[in-house]
Amino acid sequence: MKTNQISFWIAAIALAGTIASCSKKEATNLKSPVIPPSHPISSDTIGSFEKGTLLSGKTYTMNHDVYVKAGDTLLAQPGANIIVKNNSQFKIQGVFQSLGTQTSPITFDSDTHQPGTWGGFACDSAKAVTILWTKVLNTGGPDNTGGARRTLVVSKPIKVDIEDSWFANGQDDGIGLFGGAQVTVLRNTIQSGGSSDGEAINLKTGTTGTVAYNVIFNQAGTGVKLETAKVVTTAETNVDVYNNTIVSCGWRRGSAEPGRGVSAGVSAKGNIYNNIIVNCYHGIEIFQDADVANVKYGNNLFYATADTQVDNTAPPAITVDIRAGFYPSDAAGKPQPSDIISTSIATGNPMFTSFDGALLLPNGAPNTNDFHLKSGSPAIGKGNATYNADMGAYTSDGKGNKH
Repeated sequence: MKTNQISFWIAAIALAGTIASCSKKEATNLKSPVIPPSHPISSDTIGSFEKGTLLSGKTYTMNHDVYVKAGDTLLAQPGANIIVKNNSQFKIQGVFQSLGTQTSPITFDSDTHQPGTWGGFACDSAKAVTILWTKVLNTGGPDNTGGARRTLVVSKPIKVDIEDSWFANGQDDGIGLFGGAQVTVLRNTIQSGGSSDGEAINLKTGTTGTVAYNVIFNQAGTGVKLETAKVVTTAETNVDVYNNTIVSCGWRRGSAEPGRGVSAGVSAKGNIYNNIIVNCYHGIEIFQDADVANVKYGNNLFYATADTQVDNTAPPAITVDIRAGFYPSDAAGKPQPSDIISTSIATGNPMFTSFDGALLLPNGAPNTNDFHLKSGSPAIGKGNATYNADMGAYTSDGKGNKH
């Protein structure tokens, strides 16, 4: 009997310990460990050769060109603020990651906040580039020959991911991706770029991937340009270009090379669907030298707030019939039955939330428009459902642009 009592109390104590242990475990708030940044950059100035982490909420000054060597990584945390002086440029040979968030974007801007006052990102030999929720402003400062520089350029077959970011007031191409880069360019806003030349998104020489849900406004040249090369020695440029809203592009280059909403040429192919193209010099131009049989397109909306526009870019001035240029007559592209094509100011209006109707604007002009679609827009429900049921960058399903 005594032995049984002892056994009972031992079991009871063990059970009580187990219950206490369980209660304690349930009350514990387990958190994921906080991983400290790799090589935090604590100085207020960025060095000539840099690697490590630009810290969240911290403001940095960049006084000279900054090199990220092969094998190194430069990472910017949410809320980092980088002020660039002296027309400096990032030269990326390693990995570049700018990882902002919707509530804490990262900003790269010059100290003067004026268009064309710093050199952007030369990522020609980078190993990978990721840019998320980042504001890249006022790039395109001249190189040593006086020519404007692209905001961002990649020339290698690397992965490039650019999402939910802003590119404004550059002086040449906004995003130039070449050399077989594998690209994802989603939900960005690219505006008022190119002084007298430059595409918003320029994809050449075997680049592949997706360009979708971007808003492109007031670019000097073309919104999205696809080309391979006159002599194809690598894979063709092959990009899905869908659900972009492209407005007031192509007017600062003149009739010798007018800008387009979207163009495909020089052995490029791709799929061009669900785009809204408004007030551009030309709409969609599929050049005769494109891989025409493999450029698929349709379900695009074309509109203009004026029938004609005088082009004074170079003498003599000419009057441009905007609607005749939705599909230029000397190109291979033709209107598709699934397109919505405006025949007058009264037809085919996409019904933006607000739009001042501007065609010709200078480089650096602010964008005061709201390109969301009003209820009843003809673009809603008229997209190619392979990509989205709606047209344009702002879609009913919430997958579109977040700006």
